[in-house]
Amino acid sequence: MEPLAQAPESEPAVVRALVDNHRRFLAFLQRRVGSRAEAEDILQAAFVRGLEKADSVRDAESAVAWFYRLLRNALVDHYRRASRETRIFAAGSDAEAATYEAELRGEVCACVRDLLPALKPEYGELLRRVDLEEQPVAAVAEELGISRNNANVRLHRARAGLRKQLERSCGTCATHGCLDCRCGSRRA
Repeated sequence: MEPLAQAPESEPAVVRALVDNHRRFLAFLQRRVGSRAEAEDILQAAFVRGLEKADSVRDAESAVAWFYRLLRNALVDHYRRASRETRIFAAGSDAEAATYEAELRGEVCACVRDLLPALKPEYGELLRRVDLEEQPVAAVAEELGISRNNANVRLHRARAGLRKQLERSCGTCATHGCLDCRCGSRRA
């Protein structure tokens, strides 16, 4: 991690006051956002902005009050972004999202289902039941007469094998996460 840029020599008391109050600033933010991680992110960004403008602060005593104002503005910005993201995600209706998810799942499942016979039969069976039919691994393992641990290992190997088959069949679209897979028509 690179060290922070040095503040001009005339502001060491201001910078020291900000650093000395780090815990108070963090507690202030954490009470308002409820998450230590979010509070730390906001504080880090505020420190960067604050150090850039530290030369405009007269003395160490006013620096703390000035930085609290900067933190309040950062909180307002944080909540505006969160509100905007919520509105964007809420704009699409639940019915639209469910329809899109069902269509996407149908496309992906059709592509995967076509490739299952290319795998070892026990791998294809496990993938079909666990990933496509969403059966619990423990239940499938019990029905197949293998341990849950063995089923997890097989599932891991089956997914790796399927990934290789997808890359062979679908080319780069599988590697880069294509969500509009038309490779079925190329395979035929």
